[in-house]
Amino acid sequence: MIPRLRPTVGMGEWLACCRPAPSGGGERFERAFADLMEQEEAIAFPYGRTGLVCLLEALGLRGREIICPAWTCVVVAHAIVESGNEPVFVDCGPGDYNMDLAAAEREIGPNTGAIIATSIFGQPVDLDVLDAMRLKYPHLPIIQDCAHSFAASWKGRPVQKEGVAALFGLNVSKLITSIFGGLVTTDDHALAAELRRVRESRLRPPSAGRAWKCRLYFPAATTALWPPAYALVNALERSGFLNRFVKYYDEKKIDLPADWLEGMTDVQAAVGLRQIKRYAGIVEARRRTAGFYSERLAGLPGITLPQWHDGATWSHYTIQVKDRATLLPAALKKGIQLGVLIEYSIPNLPAYRNRPGYRGCPVARALAEEAVNLPVWVGEPQQIKIINFLNDYEVR
Repeated sequence: MIPRLRPTVGMGEWLACCRPAPSGGGERFERAFADLMEQEEAIAFPYGRTGLVCLLEALGLRGREIICPAWTCVVVAHAIVESGNEPVFVDCGPGDYNMDLAAAEREIGPNTGAIIATSIFGQPVDLDVLDAMRLKYPHLPIIQDCAHSFAASWKGRPVQKEGVAALFGLNVSKLITSIFGGLVTTDDHALAAELRRVRESRLRPPSAGRAWKCRLYFPAATTALWPPAYALVNALERSGFLNRFVKYYDEKKIDLPADWLEGMTDVQAAVGLRQIKRYAGIVEARRRTAGFYSERLAGLPGITLPQWHDGATWSHYTIQVKDRATLLPAALKKGIQLGVLIEYSIPNLPAYRNRPGYRGCPVARALAEEAVNLPVWVGEPQQIKIINFLNDYEVR
């Protein structure tokens, strides 16, 4: 079976996970990631959401409104609430999966503390519009959410450099992974120093148990996503048996993982350093896959393709269909798992429906019901199988 996602890892990462990890790996990982993103500083955290909580504190933001997309990973909103701030949700733009920046500007008010601009699925946010907003509101920090968009660029300009700081996630579904983990990058040395101070005050050192959790989880997760094994894993997923391991949110709760304040381990840093060496090849392969899909699926009735950006890094290739509920099981029968990464509009989740930042966000609601992620880790034979299935399937 073709899984919807699979990290690009090899023997180097497995050995880094299994061998004793040298101390001080976290600092080496931070320096290597900063160099990869062409930024001055990188600060590592146990999760990307931990990094966001600490970043908002380092910026002195509490009791403020934080403008963010309605259609993004719910952990962004959870982190905003945990930081003592309030998310204000903005709909997606027409024909675009990213936040409608014109609508975001209309939400700016006297209590606005920051704007989180997400380049979702590796699709770069419009930096020209953000430039105009930055000139008009120079007091308002712009945070780039690059969890899906490591070094994506808008007209040649790296997205991660166009704000006070950028956020990155590093779980096994991301472009590169450190098993779990996240990073904040910035070119502001003073902000980086304050962020490190906040990290030291909030986080506790990683335990031996966390290190062993990483050592056990990484081989289990990568083996589970190996195509010959995935048919059984997928059956267990559909039965609900794996929910406690794979479901990352409860639609009725605003919470963070129990270990969200436990620092990154040296074993995570060791795996992350190996992944940095693979980064260029990973992005090049995903761009080829995205181009192949866009070329072969162009004009296919019933399918809306994503916008094409030369600077996209394609963490996911996302199409829209009206009959997702029948398309996904039909694909499974052919041995193809088509993914649904974000199956909700955050303000419509029970946990957020009655909060002050609620907005209706009809485009995000439609995308939550219609978006389908095609596997982008695949080689050409699997790509052809997926394309042939979509061509043969009668999309309504």
